[in-house]
Amino acid sequence: MQPVSPLTDREFVQFQRFIHDAAGISLSDAKKPLVSGRLAKRLHHLQFNSYSSYFQLIASGQAPEETQIAIDLLTTNETYFFREARHFEHLRSLLKERKPGNGPFRVWSAACATGEEPYSIAMVLADMLPPQGWEVLASDISSRVLEAARRGHYPMARAAQVPPDYLRRFCLKGIDVEEGTLLVSRVLRECVEFAQINLNAARLPAVGKFDVIFLRNVLIYFDGETKRRVVQRVLDCLRPGGYLYIGHSESLHDMGLPLRGAAPAIYRKE
Repeated sequence: MQPVSPLTDREFVQFQRFIHDAAGISLSDAKKPLVSGRLAKRLHHLQFNSYSSYFQLIASGQAPEETQIAIDLLTTNETYFFREARHFEHLRSLLKERKPGNGPFRVWSAACATGEEPYSIAMVLADMLPPQGWEVLASDISSRVLEAARRGHYPMARAAQVPPDYLRRFCLKGIDVEEGTLLVSRVLRECVEFAQINLNAARLPAVGKFDVIFLRNVLIYFDGETKRRVVQRVLDCLRPGGYLYIGHSESLHDMGLPLRGAAPAIYRKE
């Protein structure tokens, strides 16, 4: 087999358009090495010697499973437990003020990646509310990261921000061949519902209304108009008076949305 030809600018533009159409993600020109590196293994596996041949396969509609693999590879999924700790402090303050008898407190982790975020949320809710008093939905466009999230098995390094009490209560420390890892307890794993959802779809599935939605560190991959549409769809699932958390490097200013800033990267729906 001939070696794979380097990714050309023309081929890179094709993949830029592909992931924008599929997921609304805008890849800057600086992401060309990332695209080349992440797709190279698939080219070798399928014995393609050019990126254009691989693009023709995923664009043809003849290989939907491979198209999903390409989407999985081109979405960024770096995260860790209790990332951006102030959001979790704010969540605790909401739970302290919550009055009983209002139904379950529902939280949506709308770009959950490999699951560290929804499990962090679940730890806080399990600590502060009765077992039937809360629900967590976790979603992502990538089937690959959702499989990892359901397993709940992580390198211990990703848990550096987990409170020690939570580690003891909600996680199992790996031993022998699993040393250096942790497993989220089965009880907690079973309390989180995972679903594959494309936030850029014209219509979101019927997921109900939520008290809090985490939409963090995903908006930075969308252009302005796509970001506005995605946030509007997500807000339709947020109860009036509910809270939307976004990444600290993200902003929703001047978007004409029914939101009021409550704290850095925290908005309240009016």
